Amino acid sequence: MRACLSSIALAALASTQVVSAAPVAGSAKLIGRDDAAGIQYVPGSVDWDKVDWSQVNWSAVSWDAVNWQSVFSSEQPPIYTSEAPVSSAQSQPPSAAPAPTSAVPAPPSVVPAPVPPSVVPQPSKTAPVPVPTSVVPPPPTAAPTPAPSPKPQPSTSPSPSPSPTPSPKPSPEPVYTSESTPEPVTSSPAAPEPEKPASSGSLWGLTYSPYNTDGSCPDVGTVTSQLQKVAGVTGNIRLYSTDCSQLRNALQAISSSNLNLGIHAGLWISDGESRMQSDLDEFIAATKQYDSSLVKGVSVGNEDLSKGMSESTLIGYINQVRARLQSEGLGHIPVYATEQDAHFTKAIAAVCDVVQVNIYSIFDSIFTSVDSSVKSVIQRADNIRNNVAGGKPVRFGETGWSSAGSTGPSPLSLTSEIAYVQKFKCAAAAAGYDYFYFEAKDALWKQGQALSEQSFGIFGHDFVQKFDFGLLNLC
Repeated sequence: MRACLSSIALAALASTQVVSAAPVAGSAKLIGRDDAAGIQYVPGSVDWDKVDWSQVNWSAVSWDAVNWQSVFSSEQPPIYTSEAPVSSAQSQPPSAAPAPTSAVPAPPSVVPAPVPPSVVPQPSKTAPVPVPTSVVPPPPTAAPTPAPSPKPQPSTSPSPSPSPTPSPKPSPEPVYTSESTPEPVTSSPAAPEPEKPASSGSLWGLTYSPYNTDGSCPDVGTVTSQLQKVAGVTGNIRLYSTDCSQLRNALQAISSSNLNLGIHAGLWISDGESRMQSDLDEFIAATKQYDSSLVKGVSVGNEDLSKGMSESTLIGYINQVRARLQSEGLGHIPVYATEQDAHFTKAIAAVCDVVQVNIYSIFDSIFTSVDSSVKSVIQRADNIRNNVAGGKPVRFGETGWSSAGSTGPSPLSLTSEIAYVQKFKCAAAAAGYDYFYFEAKDALWKQGQALSEQSFGIFGHDFVQKFDFGLLNLC
């Protein structure tokens, strides 16, 4: 009777889903479940004290599936059934399993109330007792292998761009060490930056005439503002005169703003000796007031032989200026003339410290290409170097290209101007020539003159860049 009661309890438990929270020593789980196959099993040893008898579903016992022989064995393998799992009941962790004995485990101290015979079916007395053929339990009914989940695919939809957030200050670059890993940073659209000057030294030199658009004289503040921009593209400026206090203002601007600019000054002699003397006096006073080392040279006139001045007159002016500078303690400043290459003579070159020539191809009667125009001016400078200069350094006092107007067959446009300044800069450097590119800003102050004469600047008349100065660094 006790064995019969135990077998019935085991069979009832086999069809009831009671999951243990912790394994019982020596027997894996009180009652477990194979989730993949939906199979329930009863371990060989059962801690009867932990069985919740109120949860036993006696009516669900499959009496034909009970392994009656294994009921009386304490070391039986798990019993598998194919019953589908039922809703789980709360369970308590089992205690350690008692040591197995050959006897049938004792029923619980509290025996549940007898179940009416009509509820608990009785096994057939003639039913044979199945005998296991192996100590290994038969495999459960094979469960279908779950299909693998598809691998996630990357999204083909672009991420929305963040709204641009202006930032008044650029973020500092992160400093990385060999022991640190940089955090990934999401970039956001940069705020518009103010106009940046090109790096200093893009051009060797620029000619600079500071006059306002209406021809009036600018104040020192205007000159300072303009030279701050000029210093971003060159390290040298050429002036033509000392009127409008332009030399004094330039010296003050460079000194007060600590600009990396050298001044190559000029004396205007086209209006006669009195004007020459007036400019010379101002030159000496301004140079002495400020650091004279900022003044790298002085040109006596500009293209005056081309305007009809005699060679002897020009030579006389050059010698007079040099003598005066020596008497004023400024003899270290180079003195020279500036003339068109076609009019520069050996006699003039002989009294000059530097042979400074103005050479243009924009006025040529034949145009084939900007490349050819650049080669032409370099060849003409080579002719002065080889046949006129007498071994003295040759420098371009002017060369350039207008962005508007007409001078003949040469195309005057901003595109052509950019092409010329780029190609000339590279060619001059390759040939070993210093130069002053003509000119810093458009000369609208030359009222009544041709548009081409007013449009040579790399800045507009308002000192806004006419093109990207970064292009000047390309060769």
